[in-house]
Amino acid sequence: MDSELSLPHEMTFSTLGSAAPVLAPRVGKLALAGRQTISTPAHVPLTSRGAVPHISHDMVRKETAINSLYIGLEDFIERKHPAPLYNFPAAVHESPLGKFICAQDDTTTVLGARRFPAIPCPPNNTETSIAISTSVGFRQLEAHRYVEAVQKLKPDIAVGLADLVLGREPGLKRREKMVDRTHAYTRDALEQLYGKSVADEQRSQAKYFAPVLPLDNAQQTLYLHDLEGEFRDRISGLALYESASLSHIPKSLGSLPRLLLSEPSSPHEVLRGIALGADLLTVPFLQACSDAGIALDFAFPVPATVQNRGEPQPLGIDLWSSEYAKDSSPLVEACECYACRKHHRAYFNHLLAAKEMAAWALLQMHNHHVLDGLLAGVRESIQRGTFDDDVQVFNRAYKPELPDPTGDGPRLRGYQMPAAGPNQPRRMPKVYGRLDEVSQKFAESQSSVATPDTDAEGLERHGFAEKI
Repeated sequence: MDSELSLPHEMTFSTLGSAAPVLAPRVGKLALAGRQTISTPAHVPLTSRGAVPHISHDMVRKETAINSLYIGLEDFIERKHPAPLYNFPAAVHESPLGKFICAQDDTTTVLGARRFPAIPCPPNNTETSIAISTSVGFRQLEAHRYVEAVQKLKPDIAVGLADLVLGREPGLKRREKMVDRTHAYTRDALEQLYGKSVADEQRSQAKYFAPVLPLDNAQQTLYLHDLEGEFRDRISGLALYESASLSHIPKSLGSLPRLLLSEPSSPHEVLRGIALGADLLTVPFLQACSDAGIALDFAFPVPATVQNRGEPQPLGIDLWSSEYAKDSSPLVEACECYACRKHHRAYFNHLLAAKEMAAWALLQMHNHHVLDGLLAGVRESIQRGTFDDDVQVFNRAYKPELPDPTGDGPRLRGYQMPAAGPNQPRRMPKVYGRLDEVSQKFAESQSSVATPDTDAEGLERHGFAEKI
C-alpha cells in the first residue's frame, strides 16, 4: 500500500510499500508540477555555473537520463549587483534560473547557496550571513539576500542555509552556534517565503528543504523539535550533510523526502546511504572519475559473470593505461550508453593522450549511465525485498575503493586558488603548464626582433657577425 504526503506548492512525495520512517531503504516518487517525476533513490547531478560539466545541452537531452540539477548560487555572484542572472527575461510562470542555465522545462532545479562540494572560506559565517567563494573572491552572502534570490529565481527546490564548518572539526561552543544560527536562518527564511504576512501572489513556489546539521542528535534536539512542530507545515523536505544524520530524523518528519548532500568515496558508500533511507543523493566522485580518465564499471545487482570471477573486481577502468592503446572493445561490455555504442577503448586512450575534450564529454555520459543503472537496480532490489543480500554480494564482488588516477585531467576550476597554507602547493595546479615554454618559443619565432640563443662567438662562427 502506498503512503503519500501532500506538500505545499503542488509537490507530492509518495513511498511504495511500507514507509519506514528512518534507517531503512525505500522506493518513492517525487512529483512536482510540470517536471519529470523522479523515482527515488535518485542521483542529483552537480553543475558548474549551472551546466553539467563537459556535456553539451543537446547531449544531456538526447543521451542521458538527467532530470534534476543542483546549482550553487555563488557560481553567479559578480562584482556588480544585480548579476545578469537576476535580469534574465522570463515569463511569470517561468523560472529565471532554469531559463538562464538553459535547463529543460521539465528538469527539476535544486538551488543551494554554495556549490557542492564547497571550497572552505577564510571568512567565518556570521549570525546573519555565510561565507561564499565566488569568481571575484570570498564574500559574505546575507541570509535575506539568499531568500530574495529564491523568490526572484524561482527554483523548484531551495536548500536552506546552514552554518557549516568546512575542513575541520568544530569545537563545543562552535557547535552551539551552528545550531542557533541554522535555526535562525530557517525561521527567518520560512517567514519571508511563506509567512502569514506574505500575500498569496508573492508567496514563493519553491519547495524549501530544511537543513539537518552533521552533529549529534542531542546537540540539535531543539532545532529538530521546531522542525517537527513550528516549521512542519512550511518545509517540503530535509537536506542532510552526512549519512549518519539520517538516524536523527524524528518519526514525524520521516515521510519527507531526504536530500543527502554528502561525498561518498565509492558506490559502496552510496549503497550505505540508501540503506539508511536517503532518497536523493549527490555523488561527486562521478565527476572526479570522468576528469581522471576513469570509466566506471560496476552493476547492481551484481551479474553472475562478475560473481563467478572469484576475486574482487575493479570499480573502473583507467583509460590512460597504454594497455588500451590497441584495444578495440567498448568501455564496458554490454553497456548501452552513447560512448560504448560509438567508440572503443583505444579511441579513448588516444583522446586522453591528445587532451581532446571529447574524451571527458564521452566519459561523463558513460559514468552517468553506469550510476543511473546502479540506482535503477537498487530500486528494483528494494521492491523485491533482496536489497540487503544484494549489497553483501556487491561488497564481495567489487574492490572497496575506486582506481587511483594516473593521468592529467582537464584544467579544473579553482586552479588559480592560493595554497591552503605556507609551503603548500596550490589547491589545483595548472595542468597545461608544460606548454608555456613551447608558447614562448613560438612567440619568439614570430617576432621581428632577433632573439639569438647564443653569444657573440657563436654568431661569428655562423657568419652572422664579426668581432672587432
